Amino acid sequence: METMPRMPYFAGALFFLLGVLWGNARADGVQPETTVVILHEEEGQASIHVRNTESGTVLLNSAIESIPEDLEALVVVAQPVSRLDGGETQVVTFLAINDQPLKTQRLKRVTFEGIPQRKSADGATVGINLRQNLPLILHPRGLARNGEPWKALTWHQRGSRLLVRNDSPYVVRLAPELQLNPHKTSVMLGRSYVLPGEMLEIEMDPALPTSTSVTLQPATVYGFAVASYEAPILAEAL
Repeated sequence: METMPRMPYFAGALFFLLGVLWGNARADGVQPETTVVILHEEEGQASIHVRNTESGTVLLNSAIESIPEDLEALVVVAQPVSRLDGGETQVVTFLAINDQPLKTQRLKRVTFEGIPQRKSADGATVGINLRQNLPLILHPRGLARNGEPWKALTWHQRGSRLLVRNDSPYVVRLAPELQLNPHKTSVMLGRSYVLPGEMLEIEMDPALPTSTSVTLQPATVYGFAVASYEAPILAEAL
């Protein structure tokens, strides 16, 4: 992962904030009520309201997608396909199917796609399918809720590599763009989450001066955007 050219850090953070806050509210088609789904293991299920903002009827197709790092089947949609008339709202329910108790938070993705039901003269379906894609976090039974999981990340510089480690049981969601201080150079993490127990590496320009801290733009577990956070880069070895 390479060091980026001189793009202001606040620009990337702003785009991330806009995505967190208004990614669904500004979209036509099917619109989920929140930007993230939380399924608590002790409850066994979670629900979300999805509204059809169009005037015509659609088939609402709801699906679970696994991230590349975690392919285990842990959750299913109770009713994957349903009819949703224009302006109406549907409750979509997700059911936990894990065989063993969860030890850490787990991350999945959930998609909502509205398939138009309007027909042309030749019988073909008319319209554009619009898909919403949200994170779904499974929260273990007995694990305390943590509104600031990004504070558990530790950052280290080893030569020309920046390493980030998550020793906590929480999924940390954040903007992929990071700012190295004090020289305010942007680097890319490569994805928008760090899973429990993970350590990720970022290749930096070897000519860069030593960095003392990193500024990141986190997102809370519940989908709210928060102020950027500056974490120290530790000198000791991992």
